[in-house]
Amino acid sequence: MISVIISKENIANEIIEIVDKNDINHLKNAFRIKTGEIIRAVDGEYEYICEVINIDKKIIEAKIIEQNEDRFSSKIYIEAAIGILKNDKMDLTIQKLTEIGITKITPLLTKRGVAKITEKKDKWDLIVREATKQCQAVKLVEISEPKKIGELNLEEYDLAIVPYECEEENSLRNILNKLESKPKKVLYIVGPEGGFEKEEIEFLKANGVIPVSLGKRILRAETASIIVGGVLVNEF
Repeated sequence: MISVIISKENIANEIIEIVDKNDINHLKNAFRIKTGEIIRAVDGEYEYICEVINIDKKIIEAKIIEQNEDRFSSKIYIEAAIGILKNDKMDLTIQKLTEIGITKITPLLTKRGVAKITEKKDKWDLIVREATKQCQAVKLVEISEPKKIGELNLEEYDLAIVPYECEEENSLRNILNKLESKPKKVLYIVGPEGGFEKEEIEFLKANGVIPVSLGKRILRAETASIIVGGVLVNEF
């Protein structure tokens, strides 16, 4: 079903107004939508099943047929802090983490990071919007402003982990199996291409972040980001 993202200000008297130029163009020209067709709209809280009742140049109106609670989001807050990757690798990571159901993505400024971030935030937000429509999610993934490792509020999380290639004792599965109760707020931290400097890992460990192994193979940063996110969403 075709999906659009709206704000609550676009809803009045059981009518949804689609006013975003890109959405209107997409619905009219790509999908060739007609009055009477059924579409899906989300506002970050609810899912609305709607019937298109009016198509104009600057607005499309749809009548709400059904309003549903969010059935698609994880009940656990899961944040991914990702060392900023170069070019389309970061784009891919953001797209896939949105599809998986991560709550928030924090781009990390790290010592080995070489990617430039000029004007990328708007692009990342657009990737989130398009992936949200594709995967039928209700809530948009939040992308924070880039932060340094020392700016992470690590004490906020019930569980914080960092995949680390030199870790030999704790696997991700072992750490999850040892949990005595289900955490409410989880953070996982993945380094950029080239990984973290040792002093960065030591800082994280000193502040309660648990290093974990993902196996004997060295994974690309984008691969590790997606795998860990998928395991955590599935676990909780």
